[in-house]
Amino acid sequence: MDLTLPQRLQQSVQGSFHKTALLQKRVRELILGASPLVETRETNPIKVAFLEMERGLIELVPDEDSPAPPNAL
Repeated sequence: MDLTLPQRLQQSVQGSFHKTALLQKRVRELILGASPLVETRETNPIKVAFLEMERGLIELVPDEDSPAPPNAL
């Protein structure tokens, strides 16, 4: 039986802050007009970002404009 998107997300992420942040960031990029990294007819940015994450095509890197955490040196 095929899992629904929410079931697949829950199974993959399972409380992982890193993966959750990765998906959120990529969904925002797609909404703002970034091109998908996978060939798909899918238009839902959450589904596209999840496909990209499943295939290992995206990774979380700090934003250049975001300030460093207070304790970072």
